[in-house]
Amino acid sequence: MSKKKTKGLIRVNAERCKGCGLCIAACPKGDIRLAAETDRRGIRVARAGDGERCTACGACYVVCPDVAITVCKATAPGSPNPEG
Repeated sequence: MSKKKTKGLIRVNAERCKGCGLCIAACPKGDIRLAAETDRRGIRVARAGDGERCTACGACYVVCPDVAITVCKATAPGSPNPEG
């Protein structure tokens, strides 16, 4: 029997994110990056990848000083549910 890999998805609250990059450094799968453009505040905020590599480990959530990240686990194909 094969073990299914947990899929995850993160949501970044762009109003709270200050673009510090701590989440990028903490992500073991490299699934977070800074936006190419700046927002209205002149900040390049964090953006989630496509979720293919995300395992919902929560490392990004733990290190975010502004509580700008929500981590979701996919419980069924295409239906992530917020955790914690």
